[in-house]
Amino acid sequence: MIAGQRVVVVMPAYNAATTLARTVAEIPRDIVDDIVLVDDRSSDDTVTVAASLGLTHVLQHEQNRGYGGNQKTCYDYALSLGADIIVMLHPDYQYTPLLIHSMAYMIAHGLYPVVLASRILGGDCLKGGMPRYKYIANRFLTFFENLFLGEKLSEYHTGYRAYARQVLERIPYHDNSDDFIFDNQFLAQCFGHGFRIGEVSCPTKYFKEASSINFARSVKYGLGVLGVSLAYRFLGRYRS
Repeated sequence: MIAGQRVVVVMPAYNAATTLARTVAEIPRDIVDDIVLVDDRSSDDTVTVAASLGLTHVLQHEQNRGYGGNQKTCYDYALSLGADIIVMLHPDYQYTPLLIHSMAYMIAHGLYPVVLASRILGGDCLKGGMPRYKYIANRFLTFFENLFLGEKLSEYHTGYRAYARQVLERIPYHDNSDDFIFDNQFLAQCFGHGFRIGEVSCPTKYFKEASSINFARSVKYGLGVLGVSLAYRFLGRYRS
């Protein structure tokens, strides 16, 4: 625990067998009380590897529900464990778990109820292997979102986030998509419900085994992001 609060790490997993052990090895057990892995019907040995690592909270979807659907299961289960701070971490080892200390500390001490690990802060994402087209798209979409949501985040598209329990209890995240756009809908809901969002700089690693959506899915995701921003600004969606 940190400051007397229960910290639960949730990992929405899909075909993460080759990277899971490295990710779990860096999770700081001195403050993390539980680790939850939800497998979205992987075609590899993700569940077997999770069991071999001694993870006690391993859930498996009977059918693939998508990235957003996976997170819904993660958050429901974390809340059922009595989590006060929930850290969502991809098990593909693209983000370092060593930042869990900093992210949980910011929430535990009331600095922010939501904390994002930004790959843009620090300016090394291209050196870390982020494809240039993804970097350009990230910067464009973030500019657009800041403009229409009236905020100043450095990045909306990171897969490394931490939430205070009250955020998950108040945000109607089950109303969101089961696809990748879930993340952006959730952040729009956070702003719409008055939750402040903090950021920490996060080095990132792109490599063969790290998960990444292809160009066509990236285009679909980008259009979805624009749609969320416009709906927030002009239709009043995602607000309390």
